[in-house]
Amino acid sequence: MRNPVIPPSEQSLTAQILQDPLHPFACYRQLRAQYPVYYSHEFHSWFISRYNDVQNVINDPVIFSSEQSIRSRPKARQQHANAARTLLWTDPPRHRQLRSLINLAFTPRTISNLAPRITEIVHTQLDHVASQGQINIVTDLANPLPIIVIAELLGVPIQDQQQFKQWSDIIVSPARQEKKQAVIAMNSYFQTIVDQRRQQAKDDLISALLSAHIEGTYLTEAEILSFCRLLLVAGHETSTNLIGNALLTLDEHPQIMEELQADLTLIPDTIEEVIRYRTPIQRLRRAATVDTQLGGQVIKAGDIVSPILGSANRDEERFGHPEEFDIHRIPNRHIGFGHGIHFCIGSSLARLETRIALEVLLTRFKALRRKTDSELEHVASSFVYGVKSLPMTCEN
Repeated sequence: MRNPVIPPSEQSLTAQILQDPLHPFACYRQLRAQYPVYYSHEFHSWFISRYNDVQNVINDPVIFSSEQSIRSRPKARQQHANAARTLLWTDPPRHRQLRSLINLAFTPRTISNLAPRITEIVHTQLDHVASQGQINIVTDLANPLPIIVIAELLGVPIQDQQQFKQWSDIIVSPARQEKKQAVIAMNSYFQTIVDQRRQQAKDDLISALLSAHIEGTYLTEAEILSFCRLLLVAGHETSTNLIGNALLTLDEHPQIMEELQADLTLIPDTIEEVIRYRTPIQRLRRAATVDTQLGGQVIKAGDIVSPILGSANRDEERFGHPEEFDIHRIPNRHIGFGHGIHFCIGSSLARLETRIALEVLLTRFKALRRKTDSELEHVASSFVYGVKSLPMTCEN
């Protein structure tokens, strides 16, 4: 029988997080202080909230498996058996092989070479709204920017980019049936492009993935399709919410926004603090492979474990004054993009897009202020942190 972990109120802590996903941090604080390993009946998983425990979980694929966290879902077992494993849901040694092969195509140079195009896209998006004196950071910039970048990277026609956005939103939402249909549609779409690139390679990522090999080992077609899905969804959601979270946080700290306008070289450190302060991906999913103990709790083999990155990044034992937004924080060893073998492969792209977006926004506009007549609404996801809309006035 599972160890009882009962909070001191009738309403569980994770139910409170579900009710107010924009402000989970007080609940995280209570979890860390009193229930660092807490079983959530709402999420059917153990919530792990302290930095050291979170790091230990995500660094130990032998005891806490990514692959088995998917197989543990009864309805997904047969689907998983017939499907390719993605980087997110693969354990070593296949994870190392997959990552090595993908790294051959998705190189640091590939990312850095995107900078001029990203700058052009940001300016184009702002040109549409600059004369209006207001901008919706999410819908006018943060949403379309990564979609356009990823679509062009993969070699997707411009007319299909809006479909990308719809698929991505469905995948991170709680709508299970719609999610399944979206995955099927995405696979079918990318399969067509893969077939075309086999016939005639182009200068795009899918062609590079098809040709990547190490000692005669290539990615399977199913693995290429799964990486395309991963890049689309994770790349879009991470960048979109990182940009939105950055502007939301800077609006709450106008003196820091002025400091950045005076010195744009502070932007990279600011982005790292945004990742810590409002982590775009709040929690992960693992499965215990054996009976084990963590934080005084017995976790049974097969139990789902959810390390909370957003809580770990505000752990008082790791960060001084963790509730403060401090762009000069040194050191800032957040784990907002994961850690170890599952460190986010698209983190460099998210950082680049966010840096350029902030540089252009803070250069083009003298002042940016959130329009407080519109209420902030959290995105439809229990593991992503971000807002659906962020209207701001912009002074040229």
